[in-house]
Order: sequence, then C-alpha cells, then structure tokens
Amino acid sequence: MTFSESTLARFSKEVAKYPAEHKASAVMACLAIVQDEQGHVSPEAEAGIAAVLGMAPIAVHEVTTFYNMYNQQPVGKFKLNVCTNLPCQLRDGETALQHVCKRLGVEPYGSTADGVFTVQPSECLGACADAPVLLVNDRQMLSFMTNERLDELLDTLKANS
Repeated sequence: MTFSESTLARFSKEVAKYPAEHKASAVMACLAIVQDEQGHVSPEAEAGIAAVLGMAPIAVHEVTTFYNMYNQQPVGKFKLNVCTNLPCQLRDGETALQHVCKRLGVEPYGSTADGVFTVQPSECLGACADAPVLLVNDRQMLSFMTNERLDELLDTLKANS
C-alpha cells in the first residue's frame, strides 16, 4: 500500500521518537494513524506499515490482532466494546452485551445495516468494580450500564449519528 505524503509525515514524527535501530517501536502509533485516516487497518495497510518500519508483515499483523482497539474491518460510527471478562461476567457483562445486540438486531462483532453501530465483546477494560462497563469508540468508558442506561446511550448516540 502506498501512503499519502501527509500520512508518511505523521509516521516519521512517530518514528523520530525512537532510536533509529528501534523504529519498529512506532508500530502502534502508525496503526493508530492508519485507523484514524481509514477507519480500520487493512492487510494492505499492515504490509505498508511493515515496509516503512522495516518489519516483517506478520509482526505488524500480530500487533493488530492482539489489541482490540485496532479495527481489522470497517466498523460503524459508534463502536461499542462491552466487557465480558470474568469479573464483569459476574456483574452482568454478558447480559449487557446481549441487551445491546438484541436492541440493535446484531450478533456480537456485528454492525447495524445503517452503519451506525458495531458491537463487540471486550476483554478487561480495567473497571471491574464498575461493571458492567462499556467503551465507546475506544475512548469513552461508561460504568454501571444497566439496561435502562444502555437504552439511553443507544438513543443518544443514534440521535447524534
């Protein structure tokens, strides 16, 4: 994949933060840049990042697939990660996930037909005492998400789509 000059400039800014022999350390930042610009990280973008950073493409792919903040396919305007790790499971995390999926008419990892929502289960979000918890677009953490609060959130986000 060929990146634009502005994308390459953003990559260079990140690479400059590390010693030349460790430029691969910028891989996460470069993945975030691509996702910011394209909405997801395609296999072609992974290969392009690998070429820029002097890495094996599989090494970039391993990073992309390890972290759930990198979208490997297009997602809705609002990506909802619902924690389903064991502590959240014990406090209705799975129930929250199923409620959101049922309300939106999607399966886990699915997107609504209008492209507004993508719903996926998530590993630990680090707020176990606040379960069930949900992360919106990898940025906004919401706690104590009862069915009523989930419905309010979905209505608010839909109104802002």
